[in-house]
Amino acid sequence: MKRMQRCKAVLLAAVAAATTLSAMPIGAADDDVYYYDEETGITYNMTDDWLHVENGVVVDEAGNPVWMTGVNWFGYNVGSQVFDGVWSQNMHEMLNLIADKGFNLLRVPMSTEILLQWMNGDPDPATPKVNQYENPELTLEGIEGGTIMYSFDIWNKAVGWCRQNGIKIMIDIHSAETASAGHQVSLWYTDKFSTEDWLTALHWFADYYKNDDTVIAIDLKNEPHGKADVPDLMARWDDTTDPQNWKYAAEQGAEAVLSANPNLLVMVEGVEVYPKEGYDWSAPQIDWTTMTEFYHGAWWGGNLRGVREYPIDLGEHQDQLVYSPHDYGPLVWNQTWFDKDFTTQTLLDDYWYDTWAYIVEENIAPLLIGEWGGFIDETHDADGKNKKWMTLLRDYMIEQRIHHTFWCFNENSGDTGGLVYDNFGKWDEEKYALVLPSLWQDEDGVFISLDHEVALGANGQSLNSYYGGSTPGTVPAETTTTSTAKTGLCGDVDGNGEVSIADVVLLNRYLAEDTAITVSAEGLANAETNDDGVVNSQDTSAVLRYLAKLQDQVHT
Repeated sequence: MKRMQRCKAVLLAAVAAATTLSAMPIGAADDDVYYYDEETGITYNMTDDWLHVENGVVVDEAGNPVWMTGVNWFGYNVGSQVFDGVWSQNMHEMLNLIADKGFNLLRVPMSTEILLQWMNGDPDPATPKVNQYENPELTLEGIEGGTIMYSFDIWNKAVGWCRQNGIKIMIDIHSAETASAGHQVSLWYTDKFSTEDWLTALHWFADYYKNDDTVIAIDLKNEPHGKADVPDLMARWDDTTDPQNWKYAAEQGAEAVLSANPNLLVMVEGVEVYPKEGYDWSAPQIDWTTMTEFYHGAWWGGNLRGVREYPIDLGEHQDQLVYSPHDYGPLVWNQTWFDKDFTTQTLLDDYWYDTWAYIVEENIAPLLIGEWGGFIDETHDADGKNKKWMTLLRDYMIEQRIHHTFWCFNENSGDTGGLVYDNFGKWDEEKYALVLPSLWQDEDGVFISLDHEVALGANGQSLNSYYGGSTPGTVPAETTTTSTAKTGLCGDVDGNGEVSIADVVLLNRYLAEDTAITVSAEGLANAETNDDGVVNSQDTSAVLRYLAKLQDQVHT
């Protein structure tokens, strides 16, 4: 019995006309929704990969621990209307590269503004920055030099390609307004977009993808921050319902998300400052006469001290909560904890533990470091301190099994650089070598997907494969039929005399080598729909297409 709440069985004939998803939803059974992808000829179970928290650990539906180890790729938040770099390189190939390199989660910065634009079907304010000669798939005509698609259609192409690659997606509301400097705004609202607009955008996005577990998480707001020197713009964390109270806003945001899809993980970042003992949020930032500081400082979004006294309360959905601080090195800003010959222990003592690490070490909740990264080359990091910090944090995340998304894939992040360079055309092997040990992989170095059926990239494996299910790299396995004659009804896998969605479910489980079920020799013979001598995903698709009335008989 599946634990997640899902929509019950429905037959869906096609995707909404507003999208250009290559995957076509054609059926559902029990609590599962299936999509037939015409591009790959594969039928995907769209609702078997939701994650939740048990005893402080993120697990799949069977209770197996997972490790989200991903990367950030921005562009949609800054006005490009697409991932940055698609102006010079092929988007599909870059997503393939991310999967092949072992990143199983893609954190995608968005803005409230662009989500509302898509929700309302408003036109792009600027043409998406797409090189249509490098990306003919992103043109309306499907040709080099064609007319560039609408940005939401391009986004859904990316969602489909992530699905094919075994990559899961987490969006991040990086800013209220779409702007290159939008992340510098301290709060989740502006004069142009209110808290209500933010909640509307969250709810719409969660609802739109509620039957697509390619999208498994939402980071409610990137880096709430602000200090007491500008009190009206300071994100706070307490038990009030003040408009600036991030804890209260985050609980509202989580409700907006989970009321649409209770299966999504909700990431809650921290704030920037937190009052020291004996003071409250009315204290000034500093007493300049005595140089007394009244707040504990942190990176933007990094301060989760408030969780100890005022934990996030999601009610019945508490098992969808993950806290998500950000952490950076001395090249982003030379914080006081870098002023010594720092070690893991000094970083814990001076900053990490009381700011966010206690949450995972005391098993309060899981952590996902939503941003970490930086330069490690001699030009920027001459003394090696940034590389040292990055290595220490990496090893601590491995030790504590902390989830993370590296910042970033883009080369055009001014204070960190990225995993690619030369106009997104070359891979930074030195930086990747540093990140590589922190990516989820087995003892043989084979990367592990967060998808139960789809292997991660060209050489990775699926969750079923890792936990003893289907063969790596196959979705699903191909089985040679026996010589048993087809005495029953074509497509009647369970042998009950009729063809139904239950036959699809049984066949998918058989192909995934689910040892909890059996299929008779006659049922296996009936499952073979096209006389090619094998049972595979093409047969599953034929039954689904028949049930969805897309073909008039099962046999093809």
